[in-house]
Amino acid sequence: MNTPAQTRKYWIYTAISTAVMCGLLVVYPEWFWVALPFVLTSLVKAFDAI
Repeated sequence: MNTPAQTRKYWIYTAISTAVMCGLLVVYPEWFWVALPFVLTSLVKAFDAI
């Protein structure tokens, strides 16, 4: 079980990686998939599912 400070950190990671993923989607669409695992992993950790 994560503490609130840890989940806040993962929510920040999720926001940053989502912004990077959207930027890659606009600039280099073929590199969109590279950022996707970071977004999904940080989202799952933010929800404290793993």
